[in-house]
Amino acid sequence: MTAPTSKYSEEILRRVDMLGTVTVQELSQIMGVSDQTIRRVTRPMAERGALRKVHGALVSNKSALDPPFLSRMTLNREAKVAIANTVAEIVQDGDSLVIDTGSTSAFIAQMLRNRRNLTIVTNSAFVASTLAMVPGNNVSMAGTQLRDHDGASFDRSAFQVVERSQVDYCLLSASMAHPDKGFLVHEQCEVDMAFAMMDSASHCIMAVDASKFQPAERKPALRQPDLKEGDILVTDAEPPAAFRPGLSHLSIRVAGRP
Repeated sequence: MTAPTSKYSEEILRRVDMLGTVTVQELSQIMGVSDQTIRRVTRPMAERGALRKVHGALVSNKSALDPPFLSRMTLNREAKVAIANTVAEIVQDGDSLVIDTGSTSAFIAQMLRNRRNLTIVTNSAFVASTLAMVPGNNVSMAGTQLRDHDGASFDRSAFQVVERSQVDYCLLSASMAHPDKGFLVHEQCEVDMAFAMMDSASHCIMAVDASKFQPAERKPALRQPDLKEGDILVTDAEPPAAFRPGLSHLSIRVAGRP
């Protein structure tokens, strides 16, 4: 009697935490199981407080009071989920990727659980743990010393693992975009890791939601490496006109559009 719960509860909780709110019908379609199974498994989960059930929907109990990385994942959640779906359509079974440690990358890792036989190299403990348990995947965690706020590694061993890799795609994120300076981040270690990841990959996917094209109170000052002709930008809205000349050499995918 407990088999369905043990089989599906972890995946359901992961999906609900990622989406924030999702109907039973939507979750049934995503996971490929019946509505009845979702309801049966989530009943005891709601009773013990793992999630909430509200008018046919499942609601995450994660909040902005959670650790910083999880808190960032609550920001622009809908946009990040749409971007993650689009990236998961670009990546095919059997592809190889090196993935950075941004919150958008974490959503993408969740969606990539639907792919099979991926080779993944990442300096993010969250990304590594999300994809390592998928049958057929080959996941390498780059680094040993993890930062306390996001579980990311930027020690020398992390760079060595990434530099030895040869993959189809590198997946990067950014803290902000600038019309002239390109994509920006806050820390030099993130820039250095982005260079190493790009050098290891045939193509780059930059995944940023539309808020990154707007002015920010805390402005990052460090430039990510320039993207190459034919690299891919995935976002959830058309970039503002001021950015288009600097993005003209990229393949731009707007999430939710054909």
